[in-house]
Amino acid sequence: MAEGYIMALRQKIGHVPLVVACASVIIYDENKGILLQKRKDNGSWCYHGGSIEPGETAKQAAQRELFEEVGLHAQKMNLYTVASGADQHFKYPNGDEVHIVDTVFTCSDFSGAIQLESSEVSDCQWFYWDELPENINLPTKEPIINFVKEHLTNKSKRNKNVY
Repeated sequence: MAEGYIMALRQKIGHVPLVVACASVIIYDENKGILLQKRKDNGSWCYHGGSIEPGETAKQAAQRELFEEVGLHAQKMNLYTVASGADQHFKYPNGDEVHIVDTVFTCSDFSGAIQLESSEVSDCQWFYWDELPENINLPTKEPIINFVKEHLTNKSKRNKNVY
């Protein structure tokens, strides 16, 4: 969660549920799978992202969050989905409650070395396409599962066309 805008709102309104605009990125590599980070607050795995700051585009926010959380720079990103609804409800351990509207990008064009943001992220690992962890954070679970299924389906179709 961003330290700026949302935290300033929280000081005024407390734990009241908020609808929050977020942006995220699924980092992937054809051979390694997808890169997930482990949240420090609840120990679950998720993709990289957070709330959009005033004046920021969704793309800029996703790039900023990726760099802040794991030290990677996303170059070319593709819009994947906008996730909202019941599965996007999240309650933080401190009692803050959010209903997320998440603009999710995908990216296989990135650079940098993984460096964890120690206050938010406890681990970062590559998970092969068919070996995802069981404890995926609920707001990120459906986009991750759908992306992996689509990738595996497309890979299977590509392989059938190879002679």
